[in-house]
Amino acid sequence: MPMLNLFRKKSVTRKETENAFNAMLLRNKALIWHVCSDYSLGRAWKVEDCMQEVIYNLWRYFDTFEGRSSEKTWIYRVATNTMLMLRRKDDRSPILERIDNQEKVNAMPSETHDENYQQMLQLIDTLPEKSSIVIRAHLDGFTYQEIADMTDMTEGAVAMRISRIKKQLKEMYDNEKR
Repeated sequence: MPMLNLFRKKSVTRKETENAFNAMLLRNKALIWHVCSDYSLGRAWKVEDCMQEVIYNLWRYFDTFEGRSSEKTWIYRVATNTMLMLRRKDDRSPILERIDNQEKVNAMPSETHDENYQQMLQLIDTLPEKSSIVIRAHLDGFTYQEIADMTDMTEGAVAMRISRIKKQLKEMYDNEKR
């Protein structure tokens, strides 16, 4: 049963809710994994642990999905916000612990991303948070309208922001190569 139809019913059983949630997870497991793996890159986080946090938050807010955006857009937004929350929490941890964790991460081989992709994500990580969200969603294939829905921006503002971010990333990349 699609999520929207589920919440339009007057009384929904717990079993119906669980079945709808599990079906949603199956349809979007790759998207959740992708967001978690991208945001955990360069950090001492396991993708599986990040996925558990995202799935927990999806379940926690499952009944708030109203269908104003697509299921995929809503999941992406929850996953991104969860990963940003984890990042903020990690950034507040003691500096010595972060340095120790970074040394462990640098010693670990990356199985999922090539060097250019890693470098691009590192540059994106230096952008302001909203710009990072916009460009990541664009790279993940979301339409301007879907990104606008995620970020509470207009479609035109999203297009302009993406254009500026691309120029900014190119300049950052060129400066790094010098």
